[in-house]
Amino acid sequence: MLRTNFLGLELKNPVIIAAGPWNRDGRSLHKSIAAGAGAVVTESIVSDTMLDVRPRIACDSNGAQNIRLYSDIQVEGWEREMNIAKHDGGIVIASISAHTPSELAYLASKMEKFGADAIEISVSNPMMESLEVVASHAGTVFDMTKEVVSSVKLPVIVKLSQNTTNISKVAKAVKAAGGSGVSAINTVRGILGVDVESAVPVLSTYGGISGQYIRPLGLASVATIAQTVDIPICGIGGISEAKHVLEYMMLGASCVQIGTSVMLEGRKIVGEIVSDIEKWMDSHDISSVGQLKNKALKNLKSFDEMKIEPAVSTAQSAPCTENCDKCIVSCLYGAIYREGAEVKVRSENCTGCGLCTFVCPAGKLRLDW
Repeated sequence: MLRTNFLGLELKNPVIIAAGPWNRDGRSLHKSIAAGAGAVVTESIVSDTMLDVRPRIACDSNGAQNIRLYSDIQVEGWEREMNIAKHDGGIVIASISAHTPSELAYLASKMEKFGADAIEISVSNPMMESLEVVASHAGTVFDMTKEVVSSVKLPVIVKLSQNTTNISKVAKAVKAAGGSGVSAINTVRGILGVDVESAVPVLSTYGGISGQYIRPLGLASVATIAQTVDIPICGIGGISEAKHVLEYMMLGASCVQIGTSVMLEGRKIVGEIVSDIEKWMDSHDISSVGQLKNKALKNLKSFDEMKIEPAVSTAQSAPCTENCDKCIVSCLYGAIYREGAEVKVRSENCTGCGLCTFVCPAGKLRLDW
């Protein structure tokens, strides 16, 4: 039911554990495989390792900021780590990052020799502006992808950044260069917050924001790519439950990667998500994950295609939540009011914006045409 073919790789399910410190070495990768992931991605491997700053990871209820850079294992050391990771089987994708096409090709060739099943090129770094420019430059991404593709026989995917003006153009460059697919999106450059008493940022530099904060950006990026480029997509960003996986696949992804939820909840979340996907598919008489792909794209329109419908909000018979006036307070047009214990709608004032249907905790309000 959950078997997925991605880039010619046969995955037992579409849930991949993304690149990050949770996949920092062979033992960590082996644990991720054992947790039931369809595949795992190594922490990004570079030619010259760097020492970590301290502290480097912060989080809140909506996500995390991470300023860890790359793997601290030397390139040659990855031969041993790859053997440890794969000694019971499992699909390992090697994430690599570099400043030049030739350096990327060198790293990709090494990882192919060491037993990687695919290559993921990371072309952005939220901490360093110089690499962030790469993610926006389709020509540079083309050159990097082409050089790696010509150097290995493995599938090559490129991890795209949302910090770009035209993600479709970059995805088209990947395809033109012979790339097998794209993953989207990488963490987004940001600052998690500031301690207003000390005037000190949560972390002392810009970093990669992940988790719930970026899921809407990830969904939009995947949908945009799927609508404009015929290339396999792996969706990334803010996935912590089965529903999020389904959303990404219905908007065009073939599989997904999870990271922050693994970091905060542990690897057990992989099995929980996979099990919940199966249950949802059973309850909807869906026999393969391929049936999910693109189901929501047909319902996604450009703004120019939107029609002005005569929709107005109406109050249903469901009882209101006690001491709740959220719909009244948030109504921008003064259309919702209370008459005694009852919430009512002035249809002549309602413009059908739909906000009340989302803020009402009781599900009392509905848009009717």
